Amino acid sequence: MAARSQSNSPVPTSATLPVLSATQPTPTQPVTTLPAPTLPATVAESLAAGRVALVHDWLTGMRGGEKVLEAIANLFPGAPIYTLIHIPGSVSEALESHPIHTSYLQRAPGIRRHYRHYLPLFPSAIEDFDFGAYDLILSTSHCVAKGVIPPPDAYHVCYCHTPMRYAWDQEHTYFPRRRGLVARLRQLVLSNLRAWDAAASPRVDHFLANSRFVARRIARYYSRQATVVAPPVDINFFRGEGSPQSDITQSDITQSDDQGYCLIVTALAPYKRIELAIEACERLGRELWVVGTGPERQRLERLAGPRTRLLGRVDGEALRSLFQGADIFLQPGIEDFGIAPVEALACGTPVVALGHGGVLDIVEDGLHGVLYRPPSGADRATEINALCAAIDKSRQIGFNKLELQARASEFSSQRFAERYLSQLTQRSAELDRTLDTNSRSPAIP
Repeated sequence: MAARSQSNSPVPTSATLPVLSATQPTPTQPVTTLPAPTLPATVAESLAAGRVALVHDWLTGMRGGEKVLEAIANLFPGAPIYTLIHIPGSVSEALESHPIHTSYLQRAPGIRRHYRHYLPLFPSAIEDFDFGAYDLILSTSHCVAKGVIPPPDAYHVCYCHTPMRYAWDQEHTYFPRRRGLVARLRQLVLSNLRAWDAAASPRVDHFLANSRFVARRIARYYSRQATVVAPPVDINFFRGEGSPQSDITQSDITQSDDQGYCLIVTALAPYKRIELAIEACERLGRELWVVGTGPERQRLERLAGPRTRLLGRVDGEALRSLFQGADIFLQPGIEDFGIAPVEALACGTPVVALGHGGVLDIVEDGLHGVLYRPPSGADRATEINALCAAIDKSRQIGFNKLELQARASEFSSQRFAERYLSQLTQRSAELDRTLDTNSRSPAIP
């Protein structure tokens, strides 16, 4: 990739949403296999010369963000990954095969179990990396990865999962206790973190967002425009048949009552609003199965009634069996995008979700599930009533399994690779035109 001039890089004029195209397949059309995407020539040259670097916040588990990183890393074999900390064996073999460079925090006491406690040091740790040998930097960020310091002639593309929720609009959700010395110190840390986060955003030449919802947040907090590229989902895996060797087998699933069960697959975090689903399902007499781990586990165990099962972490085969056996997939909280609803659709399971956030890019109300919208500022009882009504409504709609799966196919890993590389191609062409213009401009004495 050619070196970049120090002038401002071009920024797209509007956010686009490739997944909402008019050419998406109908339920009667077969899902075709697309040709393998290829790297733009200038990007391929940079890769061959070892001048492409990948950046990620931390590698401590294989969650949605790491799956996006894996999809990007597959396009750039051998490219080094720079990250704050890395727990060996915690991510896929594909990611582990790349050279992984960690920050000075890797040697901090207790970092593996309590890395979030080192949040105030994250900005300095990410800035400590030296990217002088690279001319293309590709970051995937929900925290500080986008804040790396690129050399003047490098080009930085950031796939932003979200601006830091706990530092921006979700601070009160994550930290409801607002009084006391600890709360005051935390607020000071977060205030400084917000200032750094906003100041670091110009280090990104081009933002990619995983949904229109996140693109609006990027515009709000960074005053930057972003192009929407939905994250990859392993559609082929979830369309397949369940494995008899999974921890949760078909016989386990058939033990649910005659109404079937509702399913939630998510991290157990406060903003997920899982307690609303627990109460709604108890009221309706529906079983609720919850897959995931997180800090809310103990609180949810206390709230759970006899119809709620907290399953914790499950393997891929078991998760697929759960999706395929579920009557409804529930999402009562606001998600930046939400890979789990796409996985549910790929298994032919309709989605009932709060009609706000990234799910609006996935589910069309009445066609792929039911979206409910309580009045703004509604109290807890009103929210639960709206969720109950949406669950009841979903059972009265005869959803077309092929239509659900066709919608899910729009978010396949291959389509993500094509759209991501298309953005690199467009940016590369714009950059080359800028360089050509600058090379013909007279020097200023």
